[in-house]
Amino acid sequence: MSNQLNVLVVEDDPDTATAEALLLATENHQVRIASDGPAALREIEEAEPDVILLDLALPGYDGLEVAKRVREMNLSKPPWLVALTGRSDEDDFRRSKDAGIDMHLVKPVSPETLCTLLRGFQSVPH
Repeated sequence: MSNQLNVLVVEDDPDTATAEALLLATENHQVRIASDGPAALREIEEAEPDVILLDLALPGYDGLEVAKRVREMNLSKPPWLVALTGRSDEDDFRRSKDAGIDMHLVKPVSPETLCTLLRGFQSVPH
């Protein structure tokens, strides 16, 4: 397997999205950015990312709705959905799981943590 992942960053804050994309690019991943729910769904259909880093508070469709729709898509392989959000109570974690999100991380997430998670994802057969 290639060390490069196809990653979609779904984040409505331009500075955060750019910072995440630059970090992932330095790790040799192919990165796209979507700033709202509808744009994320278009990108997912077009690029079929390996990993989606998903903010939950988004314009258009929120991250939970995006996750539900992704899980209903007929993709060649299901992406790994990682919520990167400020939402941190037990109900938020439950809602993420119910929507099909694989991992719920509370912001701020350190660059080292994010890179380590992606390396771990790469090392597991899919």
